[in-house]
Amino acid sequence: MARPCAPAPRPKARARGFALSALLLSVLVLAACGPGLPSPASKQADDTANLWRIALGAAALVGGVTMALILTAAFRFRRRDDSLPGQRASHTVLEVVCTAVPVAIVAGLFAFTVNTERKVTRVVPDPGLVVNVVAYQWGWTFTYPDDGVVSSSPEAGEPAVLALPVGTTVRFNLRASDVIHSFWVPQFLEKRDVIPGFPNTIDVTVTRPGTWTGRCAEFCGLNHWEMNFEVRAMPKDDFQAWLADHRSTGDPPAAATTPVTTTAADATTTPLMGPSP
Repeated sequence: MARPCAPAPRPKARARGFALSALLLSVLVLAACGPGLPSPASKQADDTANLWRIALGAAALVGGVTMALILTAAFRFRRRDDSLPGQRASHTVLEVVCTAVPVAIVAGLFAFTVNTERKVTRVVPDPGLVVNVVAYQWGWTFTYPDDGVVSSSPEAGEPAVLALPVGTTVRFNLRASDVIHSFWVPQFLEKRDVIPGFPNTIDVTVTRPGTWTGRCAEFCGLNHWEMNFEVRAMPKDDFQAWLADHRSTGDPPAAATTPVTTTAADATTTPLMGPSP
């Protein structure tokens, strides 16, 4: 006796399955359009944001395709009778594709990551501005050695001001005088640990004017929350006026809050060490 044929899938059910798959795929793709990052404010931040968008887009694409295949199999090939599906030991083409595509995606992301890391950590031979950064409990001191200007936290809990010109590569020489701190401006999309005895150097090229809040991103003690500083990015003419104003008034670091004494000349070469916390 011949076995009755399995009923064909209903058009409405199939349409609902494909519509649901398309909806989920669209949600995943749209999620990649908003990475949730602060608006980049430097050339290096743009490179980091591009890497993040590409990685998020690749993840959304892989997740969307995977979900679409799962839903298609669940709706189209769901069980309708006791018959067994076609049995085969292997599918060479499918196995090669399922191996080659993930390897290609990982290799591409790895190459793009390495290239971005090189751009972000690159140090130019002749920066347009040098700023020596000293982190201490519980504040910051910013020294402009070529201009004889020092900006620091005037009182505990008040932020120091870091003024920067737009379109100029700025060299930050990072030092810590007591414990481990971390130099972080969210709009730069990077941060650097500041470790006593281990000087660190980064270059940042600000691309737009603005005022942002910088922070210590490493828990450094009881008053860690006080270690904010204010970043003021401004056009070059305004920055020169800011330097002239602070050069004429003199803005030395407060002796009560800065545990070390440095000059603009030796701040670029001497690691700053202070008393143990």
